[in-house]
Amino acid sequence: MKFSLSEEQQIFQESVDNFINKEYHLNIRQHLLTTEEGFSRKIWKKFSELGWLGLTIDLNYGGAGGTVVDSATLMESLGKGLTLEPVLSTAVMCANIIQLSGSETQKQNLLPMIANGDLLLAFGFAEHGSHYNLAHVETKATRKKNIFKLNGQKIVVLNASTADKIIVSARVAGNTTDSEGISLFILEKSTPGLSLNSYPTIDGHRASEILLQDAEIKETNMIGHEGKSHPIINDTIDRTIIAICAEAVGIMQVLIRLTQDYLNTRQQFGQQIKNFQILQHKLVDMYMSYELSKALTYRAALIMNNPHSTAISQSASAAKAQIGKAGKLIGQEAIQMHGGMGMTDELAVGHYFKRLTMIDTLFGNMTYHRRRFSQLRKKL
Repeated sequence: MKFSLSEEQQIFQESVDNFINKEYHLNIRQHLLTTEEGFSRKIWKKFSELGWLGLTIDLNYGGAGGTVVDSATLMESLGKGLTLEPVLSTAVMCANIIQLSGSETQKQNLLPMIANGDLLLAFGFAEHGSHYNLAHVETKATRKKNIFKLNGQKIVVLNASTADKIIVSARVAGNTTDSEGISLFILEKSTPGLSLNSYPTIDGHRASEILLQDAEIKETNMIGHEGKSHPIINDTIDRTIIAICAEAVGIMQVLIRLTQDYLNTRQQFGQQIKNFQILQHKLVDMYMSYELSKALTYRAALIMNNPHSTAISQSASAAKAQIGKAGKLIGQEAIQMHGGMGMTDELAVGHYFKRLTMIDTLFGNMTYHRRRFSQLRKKL
């Protein structure tokens, strides 16, 4: 499949690349990793001023009205800089949930705040034992008149520790794995009965476990129709998969460039190691894996732009499975060709590899998405 960005998209991606090159060096990222929040509020505000946080938000709510392809171009460039800011959780996941199923009041109140950089959000959907099954929801929401009482636990909630509000899925009816009976609720992080256990992930980002113990919220905190949120969650995760696949594509490109630069300068046995044929073959394999990953990612983004397509989830799984395979190949080869130095904190290579490793585990690993792709293909 031959695909190329439009002239406008190319200009936009170049502008993001220029910002990353000038204002997001590795030493800046290293410093941010040591801070309490793990990212820069100042840089976050710049993202907002540049229009990145509202890229896919509708024009009526202060956004740019961009497409999934536009979002992919942004995430690809952010991947090149290994940015730590919570774009994925706030501007991709939660913005999509609110835009797809929020009430008009919720959209008017929340979406402009996201676009302006004034609101940070997190989405808790995964649970112990769910194994990437989005319909597996044990967290219960019990109604009493216009009040819901939430009880349950969510795991690997990205950026929850710095979020102002948290969106969680909870079951209002049905059995544990029924797709029917799941609702979405938005809570203030200060809600009584909501507690967090936060921790750093291997790639330097932050995640949390959320415990809900009789957390009471009003009916107006529900997003969408009661018990009908599974399709919204599925759509959101498919879009998020495309976003992190695009991020991985940017990471792969940098790893290949860093490896090429190292081979061009490192000498062994009196000559540059770039002349060793076996290393040339390895570099070609890395490049071919990168190109296939990019093609499948943007193919999925194009399909996602067509809401009537029956192959949206299938294309997302195809891209994610390829990203897992290519990420392992490119990351390991880059580390190996850099020698033992590849895993030190002083070199960027190890940081990029850690993020690729984390991306493979998020929202379903390679094995899961191969199986999901096969199952979805049988249904078409």
